[in-house]
Amino acid sequence: MRILVVQESDWVRRGPHQNHHLMERLSRKGHEVRVIDYEIMWKSGEGLVSERKVFENEWKAVEGGGVTVIRPPIVKMPVLNYVSLLYTHRKEIKRQLDEFNPDVIIGFGILNAMLAIRLAGRTPFVYYLIDTLYRLVPQRIFQPIARYIESKNLKKADRVITINEKLKDYAISMGANPDETYVVRAGIDLERYDPNMDGSETRERYGIKEDDLVLFFMGWLYDFSGLKEVAIELSRIKDEKPDIKLLIVGDGDAFDDLQRIREDYHLENQIILTGKQPYESI
Repeated sequence: MRILVVQESDWVRRGPHQNHHLMERLSRKGHEVRVIDYEIMWKSGEGLVSERKVFENEWKAVEGGGVTVIRPPIVKMPVLNYVSLLYTHRKEIKRQLDEFNPDVIIGFGILNAMLAIRLAGRTPFVYYLIDTLYRLVPQRIFQPIARYIESKNLKKADRVITINEKLKDYAISMGANPDETYVVRAGIDLERYDPNMDGSETRERYGIKEDDLVLFFMGWLYDFSGLKEVAIELSRIKDEKPDIKLLIVGDGDAFDDLQRIREDYHLENQIILTGKQPYESI
């Protein structure tokens, strides 16, 4: 099967996320996967206009599951990055429909998912939700527009897949057809993660006692993820419940605020911020 994926995040530098695991496993099974991604971290790059790039045999989670990543150019300026995406991603999707002739298109984004739905013709479009997408738009002023487009995408998709029941409810509330909306849960690679492994070394490294209760978060630290609220609530019960630890693994928008909360509320013994960690150490 030939699978075309469209998303609005950096496939190469971000993750591995659910989409990496799934597509790389499908690739290892013999399916051909091409991904059209977006240089979401364009502010850290050079130049005003990026060039089209192709990354061959990319994998982040599953060795031997390489996919081809195509990154269309964009204008690296606020607002113009979205405007240019509409043009360059439309052009790239049309090119892949002609050259690659996919059997299915899977969308993880908003704008390029909208483009793919419009251009798909008879090619089935599957909308795969691993988050409430419009909330990921960094500029709040654009979130209502993003919500509207996401809702339209959900209504027009041939199938909708979510990773849990709550996201399924969300998708249906946004307009997805209940009869064509399914849950495919995120799994665990038991070859990589041994449920019987000894965690004593990690506990010792971060000062976690055997009888501590650990609240664990792993991923990108969005401002809306609720971590700051949990941290502040922890400060209110730290004397009553000193054995509760909040272990946060990852980097992101809320990292500096979490550091300040830890210092201002004297939570050095309760909040553990490891920063971004290599996938192999998770």
